[in-house]
Amino acid sequence: MKVDVLLGLQWGDEGKGKIVDAITPKYDSVVRFQGGPNAGHSLEFNNIKHVLHTIPSGIFHKNSINVIGNGVVIDAAILKKEIEAINKLGVDVSQKLYISKKAHLIIPTHRILDAAQENAKGKAKIGSTLKGIGPTYTDKIARNGLRIGDILTPNFIEKYNSLKQKHIDLINFLNFAFELEELEKEWFKGIELIKTLKIVDSEYFVNNLLKENKKILAEGAQGTMLDIDFGTYPFVTSSNTVTAGALTGIGIAPQKIGEVFGIFKAYCTRVGSGPFPTELLEETGEKLRQIGHEFGATTGRPRRCGWIDLPALKYSIMINGVTQLIMTKADVLNEFDTIKVCTAYDINGNISKTIPYELSDEIKPIYKDFKGWKTDTTNIKSEVEMPTELKNYIKYLEIELEVPITIVSLGPDRNQTIYR
Repeated sequence: MKVDVLLGLQWGDEGKGKIVDAITPKYDSVVRFQGGPNAGHSLEFNNIKHVLHTIPSGIFHKNSINVIGNGVVIDAAILKKEIEAINKLGVDVSQKLYISKKAHLIIPTHRILDAAQENAKGKAKIGSTLKGIGPTYTDKIARNGLRIGDILTPNFIEKYNSLKQKHIDLINFLNFAFELEELEKEWFKGIELIKTLKIVDSEYFVNNLLKENKKILAEGAQGTMLDIDFGTYPFVTSSNTVTAGALTGIGIAPQKIGEVFGIFKAYCTRVGSGPFPTELLEETGEKLRQIGHEFGATTGRPRRCGWIDLPALKYSIMINGVTQLIMTKADVLNEFDTIKVCTAYDINGNISKTIPYELSDEIKPIYKDFKGWKTDTTNIKSEVEMPTELKNYIKYLEIELEVPITIVSLGPDRNQTIYR
């Protein structure tokens, strides 16, 4: 048995949560492999919207085993709130959730340090979610971090205080005012709750599931264009959001990877700073934002909107080894007379279909126009019912991207999903 991987191909917010939730019945286990509470995976069913930040998106399925892998960073206070919210819906998280001992902890001063460092950058801000993600991964690489397994050791408080003091020294150096007491209070309540959960050696746990022929889905956060190595650096997240990140974020060998599901929106969005070649700054972009409810699930920030970008998508498909494509939010384009697709870039008069080392304002997208379908697609139940213009749009993308589009999402609910 192999691990299938599901990840985003753009700048995040592609609708991964909904798709994981929709296809989870085919799997025995869902494993998050990177990122932290800066991610917001939205699920909608039974007329209720749920937003998950750390817990895998298979948690609402009765028989699904959900694992937070070693590549994830965890804020105990946020995880506690998330668990309490899910428990209120009648789901006993304690029986279905497993947490890797090697997952790193976001401590309260990580969040303060994140804000202090972002504030110090002034106009050069990267648009951090201020959840402490960057400083936590920094401590991980610098070998200063605290891990979930540390909370079970007798000298945990000593380790915590040592790391906290390092952060306070840095925060004071940056001359940033802060309050810590209330943050610590809630965080330690979260630590006590985590101690009651199933804390495991996740690399053994996941590989044993494979030996038992269990079907596993690895769930990524953010998107390929935010990958620390392959994204639009430095306007990126602090982890590897690509297929390779699933190997190190779970602890599986390369030959254990099966299908790679790449998710993309029928258009493009981005949150925070950084290059965005197809961004629409006029009324069309605002129309996409309002129809698509493009506001961050975690931060509430309005997302920047633009047309789909094929050079960026082809790049993401190549990096990830995508075997199947999933297109989401096609319904958002229902009201547009004309839909544009960026097929190449004009870079100082030179035409390019590849991502340059550095994206800049000098890059101008070259568009191909498609006739819109001008039809409500949200109640469509099969591909046969799709308007011809939508079928043409899908067919064109499949030919250009050279990967089949096997799922099309036409709304936020798990039932608004067409399997082709």
